[in-house]
Amino acid sequence: MKLARNSTAWVMAPIFLTAGLAAAGIWLLSAVALAGFVFMIFFHRDPDRLPGGDGMLSPADGKIIHAVPDRITIFMSPSNVHVNRAPLDGFVRNIEYRKGTHLPAFMGRACKNQQNRMHLETDDGEMELRQITGTLVREIVCYVHPGDQVSRGQRIGMIRFGSRVEVSIPTGYNLLVNKGDKVRAGETVVAVRNS
Repeated sequence: MKLARNSTAWVMAPIFLTAGLAAAGIWLLSAVALAGFVFMIFFHRDPDRLPGGDGMLSPADGKIIHAVPDRITIFMSPSNVHVNRAPLDGFVRNIEYRKGTHLPAFMGRACKNQQNRMHLETDDGEMELRQITGTLVREIVCYVHPGDQVSRGQRIGMIRFGSRVEVSIPTGYNLLVNKGDKVRAGETVVAVRNS
């Protein structure tokens, strides 16, 4: 199974803890640490994805919790893949880090949480993608930098342990998803250009 970038320490820590506890004969805690190892492997998985048909792709796995013609919000539960992907081909104009609150990511007010705001220039205009942390860990890992070119479906970063992604829809696109829909990063087409 392929793991997300920069996740080795997160995955290895519980296995070392498991070994240490087992060597000390503390079997119950060793079993708990082993369960933690399995969770870390599951959480940091990074499957290959093939982009869906033409149009704007979902930047995250999860459930649509807000959908209006110019913006969608996707909640990622701990069971979702947390690697984020570029919705369209584009140029990373800038990335702005903002401090903020640490509310549960599914709450409406979580839009004020700690976040990265990535501005992409696409052939259809500028779009903004926000990687927003949740209550736990609160770590955003960004794989791209200002000045980079990104391809539709390319891995651009990840957020650890419960989070959300908000993305603007370029003018001239029709939204294809609704609140409550489940989407997959780099596969699900969430909006298409007007014909």
